Amino acid sequence: MHCAVIGLGEAGSRYAAALAGSGHHVTAFDPRDVEPPARVELAGSEAEAVKNADLVLVLTSAAVARPVAEKCVAHLKAGTCYADLTSSAPAQMEGLAADLEKVDARFADVAILGPVTVMGASTPLLISGTGARAAAEVLLELGARVDILDSPAGAAMAHKLLRSVFMKGLASLVVEAVSAGEAAGAEDWIRKEIASQLAGDGSAVIDRFMAGSRLHAERRAHEMTSAADYLASLNVPSDMTSATVASLHRLADENARSYTPGRSVADESVLASIKREA
Repeated sequence: MHCAVIGLGEAGSRYAAALAGSGHHVTAFDPRDVEPPARVELAGSEAEAVKNADLVLVLTSAAVARPVAEKCVAHLKAGTCYADLTSSAPAQMEGLAADLEKVDARFADVAILGPVTVMGASTPLLISGTGARAAAEVLLELGARVDILDSPAGAAMAHKLLRSVFMKGLASLVVEAVSAGEAAGAEDWIRKEIASQLAGDGSAVIDRFMAGSRLHAERRAHEMTSAADYLASLNVPSDMTSATVASLHRLADENARSYTPGRSVADESVLASIKREA
């Protein structure tokens, strides 16, 4: 199969090498002066790279996803699967799909769910759009775990962004906590505490967080205010801690507005949690 890769950065070079290693004819383009992986043919433009390609993988930054598509669209043969692996917003994925499908190409919105620099072409993927199954067939050959959403383009990226709220937020929280632990001379202790909280029954932890954060919002807001003040005394940035204070104050205000004699919104959350655990 003729596969084209647009963008030979950390991710693109790994996918291009994996495709070539699987026996595919691979052409690639990158605007920088880069050395292509072995058995990958370097093209002089996007148009040259995608000409006659059966599958196109776009691994550029999201900022140039649309200009890249505009340079490729007139040079795609009918039936080509155009897979966008950038972190473009769901609405942009929808728009790209609409434009590319006008020339009888199939569009795949591919969300990368892990660090390609660590896992390479075997990084888990989530795919939606008319070209989802065509893209998945090839990406599965490379060792990736691929989940297909029976949904239009944009859905895979929407799911990834939901995941990013947690994953990137969690990463920032860990950085802040460990930095504070280091400044306080308690880095080993806080690392062990974080590790213990991340282990075990994840579903039960989610239920506990969902119920407890609302039920104890006011008290926790006071505690986290003290935590932010402590980080300030250590000269450690407290962006995530301060954001948590604001979030808890919001939950406390919602509790106050929703209160009815005998039962609160917090009570309902706790009851729902108990029912799920039963």
